[in-house]
Amino acid sequence: MTHDYRHDRPAEGHDHDHGHHDHDHEHEHATGFKGFVVSIFKPHSHDAADSVDSALESSKEGIRALKISLLALGATATAQLAVVFVTGSVALLADTIHNFSDALTAVPLWCAFVLARRAPTRRYTYGYGRAEDLAGVFIVAMIALSAVVAGWESVARLLDPQPITNLGAVLAAGVLGFLGNEAVAVYRIRVGRKIGSAALVADGLHARTDGFTSLAVAAGAIGVMAGFPLADPIVGLLITVAILAVLRGAARDIYRRLMDAVEPALVDDAERALLAVPGVLAVESVRLRWIGHRLGAEAGLVVENAMSVWEGHAVAVEAKHQLLHQISKLDDATVHISPNVIPGRDPHEPLAHHFS
Repeated sequence: MTHDYRHDRPAEGHDHDHGHHDHDHEHEHATGFKGFVVSIFKPHSHDAADSVDSALESSKEGIRALKISLLALGATATAQLAVVFVTGSVALLADTIHNFSDALTAVPLWCAFVLARRAPTRRYTYGYGRAEDLAGVFIVAMIALSAVVAGWESVARLLDPQPITNLGAVLAAGVLGFLGNEAVAVYRIRVGRKIGSAALVADGLHARTDGFTSLAVAAGAIGVMAGFPLADPIVGLLITVAILAVLRGAARDIYRRLMDAVEPALVDDAERALLAVPGVLAVESVRLRWIGHRLGAEAGLVVENAMSVWEGHAVAVEAKHQLLHQISKLDDATVHISPNVIPGRDPHEPLAHHFS
């Protein structure tokens, strides 16, 4: 017996709260300055976000975050471009172009959020949520390109140093670029964690790498002021290493989403919720996977042989109900009911030759 239906959305004004599930995974996180540095390169998050939103509302929130960050980065890059015209700084020009390109990476992710809101079809039976993960692949590629460009420019300036004029303006523009990108990074990462979007978190990390590039421009200006012109390319190389560290984390998260990976603690939570359902004797299997920023589940349960179809169906309904309460971001679940095995009889025997 298999029970599968979409989670009905509550009517407007009706408070159907699945509850916020507090995960106590006994993680220990670094605090103070060390914790701050670690959070920059590896923002901590659990795949199960703490708040529960509908797929529609979370997509709207993601789109709103992209709109705001697009405007913020556009304003930052425009201000930097004005300084480029005054100073003629090639390094600052490269950073400005980089910031404009970062702002534009929001466009494919925006399209993915819009596409994910479309209803499933007979061809795309699971919907279009994977478009978000594909956009994440593009963003990871842009972070990799950022590392290549930063490294290339740093080596070129190390081999052929270029004079920088109007150092005060260059310094101010570099700091402005860093602050603008970091503000956007924090906002994107926060919203991405909240709605469970690995792609939006990766886009936030991309903004952070561009902030590092702007910081390199500012550090280079300070170095020239101090009489050490090679500070610019040296800092640039250090920033390249930092970008590679960010790239590793972003690529890992997107890879896990594409490979249907979830945190093992989520599976433990699902098993506990299912075993607590009256009538469930055992949990045969539990599978969870992300589709965009929403979770789907499949579970197999064992019940008493004497149960009627109606009673087994009621157990399946309650099992799905408990999963929706206990697992944040769960949007759909399929529950299969099996009778308890009788000695000498296996209810799954007709399928055995398919899995030998």
